[in-house]
Amino acid sequence: MGAGDPRPLIWLLSAYRSASHAAWTDWLQRRMDHVRWEVLELPGRHFAWRIRGNPLSWIDRLPAGLPDRILATSMVDLATLKGLHPRLASIPTIYYFHENQFAYPVGPRQHQSPPGMPRGFLEPAMVQLYGGLAADRLVFNSAFNRDSFFQGIDELLSRLPDQVPTGIVDRLQTRSQVLPVPIRPIAPAREKDARLIVWNHRWEYDKCPDAFAEAMLALAGNGVDFRLALLGPRHEKNPPSALVRLTQALSERIVADGRVDSSRYRQILGRAGILVSTAIHEFQGLAVLEGASAGARPLVPDRMCYPEQYPPEYLYPAGNIDELVRRMRDWLESGLPPPADCSPWTEASLSGPWRDLLAGEGA
Repeated sequence: MGAGDPRPLIWLLSAYRSASHAAWTDWLQRRMDHVRWEVLELPGRHFAWRIRGNPLSWIDRLPAGLPDRILATSMVDLATLKGLHPRLASIPTIYYFHENQFAYPVGPRQHQSPPGMPRGFLEPAMVQLYGGLAADRLVFNSAFNRDSFFQGIDELLSRLPDQVPTGIVDRLQTRSQVLPVPIRPIAPAREKDARLIVWNHRWEYDKCPDAFAEAMLALAGNGVDFRLALLGPRHEKNPPSALVRLTQALSERIVADGRVDSSRYRQILGRAGILVSTAIHEFQGLAVLEGASAGARPLVPDRMCYPEQYPPEYLYPAGNIDELVRRMRDWLESGLPPPADCSPWTEASLSGPWRDLLAGEGA
């Protein structure tokens, strides 16, 4: 990849290297070899500082030359970055939305916004609005992500007191598209355990683990036979109350508890019968897609990104724990539905569109 390399150079800017963002950046570098990559990333911690401070963190770290294209995540304060580095103003830029702050549930520790706004909302939302305006192409990992972003902009602008331009959403929509993060399918195990229920999400408020714990305890109280694999990141020193309740009440049913290595993780998903989500925030749901690709039947809320991925037989009314328990009981006692089709979200289906995007189509 020297000076004579004819491949275009792309700067990949990721201001928050968390699990899903990291998997995406690593996949791009590994599979999209028709371009050269220059990657700048920041650790996935200190959210408020990251989303507003990344141009300052990078102010002396940008490469000296110019790329052919920039691919930045929506955690990047793109408008400020381009303002601080005028040489980047004319570089075609793709702004990739793993999430958007308009539809992200605000945690209890975030600060208060102006009256009428959710807590902690305005500053991150404005970063993404200005970033979209500074980009040539807006790309979203799901239709839900795209639609909730534009709806959020409409609602925000309607609350502002004066001097608000018209047509902002139209301006952004004309240069937007949906292109999910690809998953690498997991092979189903030779011997499936139809009674193994998996949780493979973060144990944090936006995944609503308390609802999951309540459902599992109710299912056990109904005398239903099942086993549990409790995966996903958690605070080891201060485990969430939902996890404590499950490990204390259902210890004899738990076959895995804690973060496991990649091989063991894929093995568990390949063996599982059911994978449950109780999330109140999900823009693409990679954890569920991975499990479903392995043959675990997804049982997920009927909102957010899930209705565009799964037919109605895999959906339950969001927030309705009684219905979630009823569906699990029916599946465990009467038999599982057929496996869900995850082929539209695999590398085989999405590598071509990603190559086209990076080659310059639409940007």
